[in-house]
Order: sequence, then C-alpha cells, then structure tokens
Amino acid sequence: MIDPVVLLAFVPAALALNATPGPDMMLCLAQGMRSGHRAAWAASAGVSTGSMVHVAIAGLGLGAVIAAFPWAFDVIRWIGVAYLLYLAVQAFRSSGVKARGEGLRPAQAYRAGLFTNLSNFKVIWFVLAFIPQFVVPDAGPVFLQFLAFGGMIALGGFVINGLVGSYAGTLGARLLRSSKVLGYVTGSIYAALAARLAVME
Repeated sequence: MIDPVVLLAFVPAALALNATPGPDMMLCLAQGMRSGHRAAWAASAGVSTGSMVHVAIAGLGLGAVIAAFPWAFDVIRWIGVAYLLYLAVQAFRSSGVKARGEGLRPAQAYRAGLFTNLSNFKVIWFVLAFIPQFVVPDAGPVFLQFLAFGGMIALGGFVINGLVGSYAGTLGARLLRSSKVLGYVTGSIYAALAARLAVME
C-alpha cells in the first residue's frame, strides 16, 4: 500500500517529467505528423512497454541488492543524487529538440517505440535515480513498489506521448516551441529531486 502523501509527491513530479520533450516523445510526434493518430498511439504504447521492461530489470536488481546489503540503498541514493544533478545541468543547457522518424504502420510504430526505449540504457539509470526516492523498504516488497511507481510513469507517458502525437499539428508543435522553457522547468525539477534525495533518511 503506497502512502497517499508519497503518492501526492510522486504523481506531479512524474507527470512533469513525462511532459518533457525527449527521443520517445519526438518519435510519437513524428508518427503523428507522418502517419496519423493510430501510429502515434502505437508508438507511445511501445515506449511504455519498454519503460516497464526497464523498471522490472531495475526493480529486481535493486530489490536483490538491498535484501543482501541494506547499506547499498545509501550508495544507490548518492549515485542517484549525482545523476539527477547531471540531468539538471543537461536540461538547463538544452536548446530544444527536433522530431525525427519515418511514417510507419501501427505495428511498425509500436516496434519502433519499443526498440527506441529499450535501446536507451540511460532509462534504467533514471529509474534507479528517481523511483527509490518514493520507495519505502519497510512498507513492503521493493520490487512491487517499483512496479507500481513504474506503472504510473509508463501510463502517464503513454497518455502524454500519445496526445502529443495525435495532435501533432497543434499540441505537439506548441510543446516543441516551448521546449526551451520546459528545459529550465525540468532542470529545476531534477535539481529539487536531487536535493530531496540527498536529505532523505
């Protein structure tokens, strides 16, 4: 059972991060522009599937490590602090992104979304930096908590990326134009999360 207070902190942060333009969103946007909303939603589903694979791998590994070495949680926590600060710097320095990709049928778009996400191994590092802030080892199995939080991230990403792709001519274009502002917003979120992770017990 996830603490409602933890959930209230997690959901807005996850949605804000899902709304940040990146390779996955750009793939969905490209499919929406070139092949229509069905391909966009298919690509978004593929991205979310890949995200859950990363979450499962990270959750299984972290759960096993913590069970064997309880002090490892602190080591992972400080690695997470460093990585989130790195992401914050990268976000602040970002000057925007461009949509890439060819028009595909829905099945092909799903596979493209899946492989695009799975090939980005930095997703696992992000999962290990972000989700442990909200995991409470004494509240239940770490792996199940990982799956719950990861599922919420994947669901939020599916909806947001799908909508961006479906409305590529309006919402997607507007989001692209505001990517510079979103870079600063996202960088601030990463920095705040790093600070929170550094002081948590």
